[in-house]
Amino acid sequence: MFFLTELINLPLRAADGHRMGRLRELVIEPEQDANLVRMVIYRHDGNLWQVPVRILGLDLEGMTAEPLHAAPVPMQTNSGHLLLRRDVLDQQIIDVNGRKVVRVNDVGLELVRRGGGLELRAQQVEVGVAGALRRMLQGAVPRPWLRAASDWLKPRVIPWRTFDLVETDPARRMRLQITYQALGRLHPADAADIMEELAPAEREAVFGSLDSEVAADILGEVSPRTQRSLMEGLETERAADIIEEMEPDEAADVLAELPQEQSEKILQDMEAQEREDVSDLLEYRENTAGGRMTTEFIALDEAAPAAAAVAALRAFEGPVHNQTTVFLLNREQQLMGMVPLSRILLASPDSPLRPMAEDPISVDRDRGEREVAEVFNKYNLLALPVVDEQQRILGVVTVDDVIAWLSER
Repeated sequence: MFFLTELINLPLRAADGHRMGRLRELVIEPEQDANLVRMVIYRHDGNLWQVPVRILGLDLEGMTAEPLHAAPVPMQTNSGHLLLRRDVLDQQIIDVNGRKVVRVNDVGLELVRRGGGLELRAQQVEVGVAGALRRMLQGAVPRPWLRAASDWLKPRVIPWRTFDLVETDPARRMRLQITYQALGRLHPADAADIMEELAPAEREAVFGSLDSEVAADILGEVSPRTQRSLMEGLETERAADIIEEMEPDEAADVLAELPQEQSEKILQDMEAQEREDVSDLLEYRENTAGGRMTTEFIALDEAAPAAAAVAALRAFEGPVHNQTTVFLLNREQQLMGMVPLSRILLASPDSPLRPMAEDPISVDRDRGEREVAEVFNKYNLLALPVVDEQQRILGVVTVDDVIAWLSER
């Protein structure tokens, strides 16, 4: 294993032994081979030259290589080339296992004997202290001493195979394949923390690679400022797809942060039912029960049995983790009672729900956040229905919403 920082400035020699210059860059063409070094860039007489090579020998004293197919030409790389020093070192990447954003300090390359020749392949990126030390002391101490010190520090690495190297953008960024696979398996709060750590350009690139459901979960967890930044960078159709995947109250909060013209365009691109749910919530002031409630809840006729509640829960298409209570309504759709889900699960299927119900505790749509939080605290609630003047249920405020408000304060 060699490290990129060890190879920079090594002498580059041709097969006949004459010195070509000093090594400045190693070039990979991802569309041809994801991690094979196919070209070198070297400095000679103050100028940078590039040439495809076949490696004949490599150690910490220098590289011996045979130019392939063409004579060296002045450096003129294209967008299909990945330059390890320029495009990888110091770039931010996502360490999903560590649930944080890290910076690449070095690249580990392996010299492999294959088909009678040698291949130099990138195998890992180093994101720990060992790589930083190697870079800081390179040239100041003998290379063997430096390698021994960095080995003693136990390098912290991420395998090269986790990168999606096919695309590099004008800002010389790379996207990790892990960003749209493993990132989606993280808890949305952890994924949101990672998104907040990224610089705006990197954040947009990663967010754009996620599927709509994962993007919606993360969007609901990031700060309002980040929400605006991410949504403003999306096409209207894509933004609508993500908003449709969100809970109505969270979707309304996001749209309320956007310019009115953009918000209206997104609503127009949404499916009719989702558009209606979100539009209704946008009519309420943000810091009120109406502005914070969700319209996704389970309500049944007060004469229904426990089996009907279980069937409704199974058929429910909204976020099941927020469903802690079944609400009972009379024929006029007025709220008559609240049944904790735990009681329903312990009851026999044919048991009527009405005797299990607690007297309804509710608030009107204009009740402020502080008062709503006080009601939750006073009655130890997990869900609080919001009703109109006729006591018809409009939506439900859930305990996680209250925790979020208090955290913001």
